[in-house]
Amino acid sequence: MKFRNKKQEALHRNFRQNTRLKPQILWSVIRFIITAAALFTVWLVFSFKWDAFGILAGLAGALCISSLTFNQFIAEHEASLNSFMPRPHRLLLFFFVLVFFLYSSSIKMLITIIRGKASPKVVHFRTRLHSDLARMVLSNSITFTPGTITLDLNDDHLTVHWFFCNTHHAKAAGETVKGRMEKFLRKVWN
Repeated sequence: MKFRNKKQEALHRNFRQNTRLKPQILWSVIRFIITAAALFTVWLVFSFKWDAFGILAGLAGALCISSLTFNQFIAEHEASLNSFMPRPHRLLLFFFVLVFFLYSSSIKMLITIIRGKASPKVVHFRTRLHSDLARMVLSNSITFTPGTITLDLNDDHLTVHWFFCNTHHAKAAGETVKGRMEKFLRKVWN
């Protein structure tokens, strides 16, 4: 772009700098859009209202609710797309793996109860997952499989009641409880 003088060039540069969205504002807008899209998708899936009024009502509701809750839906420190957007094909694979863990744990739980060799304990361990969403999915997956219940998730520390405890070492207990689930989740949210 050609300018007639330095003053015009300085005004143009100043205008461009002031009209650019600052990263924090841009991230807030992105979080708002993602929240609204997720809420609108949930509305469409569960309401089954595909007429004009149903779609407009869902869109209006999603926009209103997301304007109030986008800060809670996606935390401000989760500033990377990899931290909250999973890889869809890996997530689908994880659901199949989770179903496998569910059935294998159910069988192990049944055998342990029949033999009477339960050794329940509360274990503490850390996870290597960086995303809050991935940690939440891990803790819910641990709770979902029979024989384990996540009691607390605090940053990267998990407290789990484990029905089949066979070790007192925290790292060994963590590797046994979270084991392959954490490895799969690292591939989903990496």
